[in-house]
Amino acid sequence: MSIDKLITDHIDIWSSALQTRSTAGRGNNGKINLYGIKKLRELILDLAVRGKLVPQDPNDEPASELLKRIAAEKAELVKLGKIKKQKPLPAISEDEKPFALPKGWEWCRLPDICSYRVGKTPPSKDNSYWDVEGKGIPWVSIADLNHEDYVSSTAKMISEKAKNTSFSYPPIKAGTILMSFKLTVGKVSIIEMDAFHNEAIISINHYSGIEKKYLFRILPLISSLGRTKQAIMGSTLNSESLSRLLLPIPPQQEQIKIISRYEQFLSICDQLEQQSLTSLDAHQQLVETLLATLTDSQDSEALAENWDRISQYFDTLFTTEASIDSLKQTILQLAVMGKLVPQDPNDEPASELLKRIEQEKTQLVKEGKIKKQKTLPPVSDKEKPFELPRGWEWCRFEDIVDIQSGITKGRNILGRELVSVPYLRVANVQRGYIDLSEIKTIEIPADEKEKYHVKLNDLLITEGGDWDTVGRTAIWTKSSFYVANQNHVFKARPIINELNVKWLETFMNSSISRNYFASASKQTTNLASINKTQLRGCFVALPPNSEINRILAQYQAILSIFDDLKSHLQLTQQTQLNLADALTDTALN
Repeated sequence: MSIDKLITDHIDIWSSALQTRSTAGRGNNGKINLYGIKKLRELILDLAVRGKLVPQDPNDEPASELLKRIAAEKAELVKLGKIKKQKPLPAISEDEKPFALPKGWEWCRLPDICSYRVGKTPPSKDNSYWDVEGKGIPWVSIADLNHEDYVSSTAKMISEKAKNTSFSYPPIKAGTILMSFKLTVGKVSIIEMDAFHNEAIISINHYSGIEKKYLFRILPLISSLGRTKQAIMGSTLNSESLSRLLLPIPPQQEQIKIISRYEQFLSICDQLEQQSLTSLDAHQQLVETLLATLTDSQDSEALAENWDRISQYFDTLFTTEASIDSLKQTILQLAVMGKLVPQDPNDEPASELLKRIEQEKTQLVKEGKIKKQKTLPPVSDKEKPFELPRGWEWCRFEDIVDIQSGITKGRNILGRELVSVPYLRVANVQRGYIDLSEIKTIEIPADEKEKYHVKLNDLLITEGGDWDTVGRTAIWTKSSFYVANQNHVFKARPIINELNVKWLETFMNSSISRNYFASASKQTTNLASINKTQLRGCFVALPPNSEINRILAQYQAILSIFDDLKSHLQLTQQTQLNLADALTDTALN
């Protein structure tokens, strides 16, 4: 099958093979990996280095002649004293060759077709070696390399002192290929200015007859086939394995044709990628626009009409994990707004429950079981994000629970009787569940064990972390063993048992509370946190208890349907991934 036919006949497979990442940033499509297009890019490069991207021309001068001329050129440069004579390289055995080459191609080692230099790092703690004003000589680190791109600037520059004392050679010339060979192996770039580089990078100068673009394209793939050893932070090539690195060399004219064809196909991949991302974005925007009509519905009749409009196109709209997640968030929003089930005028209003909570709270303060807190003002009309149904009430989180901080690590507890206890960290508290895969222990004073005891139906709320972590809430559902909470996890205990903690968990994980925490939290770059005062002031919509039960039953039933839908979607996605893999294997074999 020709590469053209492979792409065009299976364009739907390359475009539809999507993979959902486990983590992502704020954007919906940040979670999507265009797996099929990524595989297609890798396949095109693989075909290029195996001599399967363009047909061979028997009239081309074979690569063996090219390598002879390079060897003669190197011998002359040694004779003239321009380069050092290198140690003889071992012959290439058949076992070393990772795949067969077409007629006219040759395997060679990296030093056979280029010279390369390892860089250096001037003393990092001596400011005299570095130019803080940005007017010195560019110095390239791995962080400056942009894969398949150019280095046009560097984060650091060195001083004239560093140039004269740390380096025994002039700066590397603009247009030179750079490749990382430690920690991040095979990351390549071309420098656009004269520069030095560090010891995790080699600068590569190829000999006549080797096309720079060909070398530039194949090095990332070939370097991953070389001999590697495990370094502290990942795989690395060393000086020996670099010198043994094998490269497939075509005739020079074929190198030129390969690069031309390769870049044509890359352009097609770029177009496919852009079309896929544009389509995914447009699809998600349509989904979110239509779902917004549900939460904006003024009454049950309008809600029914808007849902009917969406349900007609359900199979077309909810075809990605992002769209299903948006639907789940919308249903959650409807639940906490009182739009998921009809109200029953016979239900006891939430105001009566709040009265009982206030009475119990007063009694607990009187008995010294909880501390009296400064009274918070009622939720103002300005704070209320929406109008509540009849029978519901707005209240502060502090009005209905007792909030307690956790264990502070590193405090002075010398001279006290200590006990070792398991405790919950931010990592343990996820949205709607507790992750017990790793529980750490800490020593605390024995007389504080009860103070930090997390009990059945306690709510656990995270203080902060990244932008999506702050205010994350889950219920502790275990009574069979002791656990405490760290000070970065707040513990909130309901004042009375009839308060439905599942409703509080649901509400605290809704967009209503998440928006509150986002606006109230202290934020730095990619981090946010709340304090106890901000948590106390979080507003909560409280329905009648009977309605809570109806809402949660309906909500859980709908979630079960969505989970089934997502499982079916994941199976379909896996089939698409398998098809993309199968196409790749077929093309290479």
